Amino acid sequence: MAHEHSHAGGHGHDHAPASFGRAFAIGISLNLTFVVVEVVYGVAAGSVALISDAAHNLTDVLGLALAWGAVLLARRKPSQRRTYGLRKSTVLAALTNAVLLLLAVGAVAWEAIGRLRHPAAVEGVVMMAVAAVGVGINGISALLFASGRKGDVNVRGAFLHLAADAVVSLGVVITGFFILRTGWMWLDPLVSLLVSAVILVGTWRLLKQSLNLALDAVPEGVDEKAISAYLAGLQGVLELHDLHIWAMSTTETALTAHLVMQGGSCHDTFLAQVGHELDSRFQIHHSTLQVEPPSDSHPCRQAPQDAV
Repeated sequence: MAHEHSHAGGHGHDHAPASFGRAFAIGISLNLTFVVVEVVYGVAAGSVALISDAAHNLTDVLGLALAWGAVLLARRKPSQRRTYGLRKSTVLAALTNAVLLLLAVGAVAWEAIGRLRHPAAVEGVVMMAVAAVGVGINGISALLFASGRKGDVNVRGAFLHLAADAVVSLGVVITGFFILRTGWMWLDPLVSLLVSAVILVGTWRLLKQSLNLALDAVPEGVDEKAISAYLAGLQGVLELHDLHIWAMSTTETALTAHLVMQGGSCHDTFLAQVGHELDSRFQIHHSTLQVEPPSDSHPCRQAPQDAV
């Protein structure tokens, strides 16, 4: 059986994730400083809301560090042992960020439930002042990643967490105001629970998406049915099977497929054109096509739909 392989598409483009090095450095520095400030004033004011926000900001610092490290690793060249390089580290970083956030949510919610049962006095003015600083710091940090949030789930995770933190800090400001006006100390742990719910909702999609990428699912935004129809409809193609689409990183998508063609061969221009179309139309940056002839006596072992 004659086989023809083609690694097609994308050689003229750089699909490696943007480094955002300056953004990561500034974001980590600002948020780490703010974590220390929140812990100090949260303890002094007896505010669970401030301490919970500090815990969440600490996970953001760790998350930003992981995301930055993964971007740097993803830019390393492939080796004989790691033929894809370390691109997948961006997916693992996004997944780790989601898990860290879920753990932080659980810890904060547990503490807040305890405070609901036994409310403690808090200083509303301190809460409002520190949280107001948080609105600015998290808002500025989020804007640093705004340009990359649509094309990279790793960067999007950093952006969403920081943007959510800005909103959460605004909620703490409002809580401090109402505590000053009403004296209702139970508002502090209640807001902590609401903050936890907001983080949980925002984190769930990131967890689902990064877990799917880690398990080599078809990335969101890639239309597997449209790609299958395009390949099967190519001139000369009798059958399409063994189609696989997966993420090499949070910014790069790969594809492999078998094309059954009469005679089992095709021109190099055909493969080059298909690779270009897969890249430009479907954002498939790395495609490998195997061309084989039709055969009843020696069918391809990967032809059955459930074969891997």
